Amino acid sequence: MKLLAKFNILLILLFGVGLLFVSRLSRGFLEENAREQTLQQAKLMLSSARSTRDYTEQELDPLLETTPESTKRFLPQSIPFYAATVTFNHLRKDYPDYTYKEAALNPTNPRDRADQWEADIIDYFRNHPDKKQLVGERQTATGTSISLSQPITTNKSCLVCHGSAATAPPTEILTYGSANGFGWTLNEIIGAQIVSVPTAVAEGIASRLYHTLLIYISATFLATLAVIDLGLYFIVIRPVRRLAAIADLISNGDLDQPEFTYKGKDEIAEVTASFNRMYVSLKKAIQMLDR
Repeated sequence: MKLLAKFNILLILLFGVGLLFVSRLSRGFLEENAREQTLQQAKLMLSSARSTRDYTEQELDPLLETTPESTKRFLPQSIPFYAATVTFNHLRKDYPDYTYKEAALNPTNPRDRADQWEADIIDYFRNHPDKKQLVGERQTATGTSISLSQPITTNKSCLVCHGSAATAPPTEILTYGSANGFGWTLNEIIGAQIVSVPTAVAEGIASRLYHTLLIYISATFLATLAVIDLGLYFIVIRPVRRLAAIADLISNGDLDQPEFTYKGKDEIAEVTASFNRMYVSLKKAIQMLDR
């Protein structure tokens, strides 16, 4: 087997061991990083929904209350729950894997009523009022899902519509009835903002990054191997082959070959110098025998 082939086999074996080590080490890191990236995206979405709620409550609702239309029919656009949900539904066009719900234990709109797992989150916030955020996982029909939640706490403006049915706007009663969504108290945690996303999203991000990393590592190795092979060929193999060719001619009795020249101060130069001395000594010895 040629020297270059042996050298390449050794490098490939070393690369294989290194790639196995790096792949095992990086896989977990990339998965954790992708999960954090997914949660960070969910945090931005929650912040956007919270901003929409605040804008609706502080700017839009007071303005809509002054319109004649507000006395004729209930305007859901003035409700923070509605505004945040509708805004997020528009956002889902770009992020279809993410879902958002403002879940409440006793909502006016049945659409906002908490499912059992959402009620558990709300109960957690009610039992831990100092907690402002909760990250959890749950099993769904399509696989594991990550959720990021923040509590919804009532303020004075909430009690205008949800304090009691007797004082609620008539248009609200006409739209939703008087059975649900009342009895809220000031500073009560009545629900939670919940953003959910399948873990498959994070796994997909990690998988793409993982394969990209392997491709870059492999490409870097191949480029490095090519450079090393070229260097090995020109620095070692080609001079050795030329030296071997001259030695072969001399061994067949051709003593008219010039001395082999090689510039440098490395090991190849030392071998060349030793070979030339041996060649000169051999020619002198043969000349002495011929006399």
